[in-house]
Amino acid sequence: MDTLVSIRVFCLVAELKSFVAAADRLGLSPAMASKHVMQLEQRLSTRLLNRTSRRVGVTEAGQVYFDQVRPMLDQLDEAEAVVSKATVIPRGTLKVSAPVWFANPLFAGMLAAYHARHPDVVLDLDLSGRLVNLVEEGFDLALRVSAAPGDGLIARALPPVLMQLVAAPSYLAAAGRPATLAELDGHAFLKYSLYPAKAIIVQSDQRDVTLSFNDVLVSGNETILHHAAVAGMAWRCCRAG
Repeated sequence: MDTLVSIRVFCLVAELKSFVAAADRLGLSPAMASKHVMQLEQRLSTRLLNRTSRRVGVTEAGQVYFDQVRPMLDQLDEAEAVVSKATVIPRGTLKVSAPVWFANPLFAGMLAAYHARHPDVVLDLDLSGRLVNLVEEGFDLALRVSAAPGDGLIARALPPVLMQLVAAPSYLAAAGRPATLAELDGHAFLKYSLYPAKAIIVQSDQRDVTLSFNDVLVSGNETILHHAAVAGMAWRCCRAG
């Protein structure tokens, strides 16, 4: 039997001085209520209640036990009420990890909208560009470009983000300007390190085309990838708009 339930039964029987009344309030049968108290008495190796055919009384040991556990039950009930309220009304700190390229006006607008809905939540946002360990580092969630979330984690798909392939005129002048998607195969590419795929899938004429690039720079820092692309080092994939 659940010891906590047995303690609740005992306290209510002691207060109401009736197994029948206590059992009725707790939704138990009188026999089950009596069994709970007996189990508690056996566990403590002492009698808590004196029972007669007409009344129930608390023993001296039972009164001492009651005085100790009754406040503890009240504190437990209060703690459960506080947690339940917090579940209904989100509050506290939400620690989030996201790729660096989430530092944009669109995502900032989403954060503002979330704050308007949940003003009691403090957003702790990590845009370091590294693959964090959610459990060991205390993160609540992570926004990732990944097909597999990892063991023990739950993934939810977000709406797709429109991306585009870009290259500087100086790179195109040196490596050639592809006339078709197929001609992009083998071109130099600046890879974002948190994107695990070996190839890029693009849509053309409502069909998927897989492109295999030659990675020449891999980094989790969007700024260096941007400047390298502008300098004509290679193609890169970035958010459209």
